[in-house]
Amino acid sequence: MEFDPDRAYHLHPKVALRPEPFGALAYHYENRRLSMLRAPELVELVESLGDHLSVRDALASSSIDQRRWPSFERALASLAASEVLVMV
Repeated sequence: MEFDPDRAYHLHPKVALRPEPFGALAYHYENRRLSMLRAPELVELVESLGDHLSVRDALASSSIDQRRWPSFERALASLAASEVLVMV
C-alpha cells in the first residue's frame, strides 16, 4: 500500500526504537529488519504519530520547519515500506 500523509500511522507494535546520538535504530522483531532514523526530530515525529489523525497533523504539531516536511514525509514513507510504521 502506498504511503499517504493524510492518513494516520503509528509505530508497529513489534518495533523497538533504540536511541542513538544520530537519532535511533528501529528493530522489527517479526521481519528482523533494522532501520535507521537519522535525525532526533524524526524520532520525535515517529513517536508522536499515534497521537495525531494524520502525518500532516503530526508535522503541523511538531517544531519541524515546514520547508523540511517533504524530506520527513519521504523518510516516513520509507519507514512505512519497511513496516516500521503501520497505517491505522
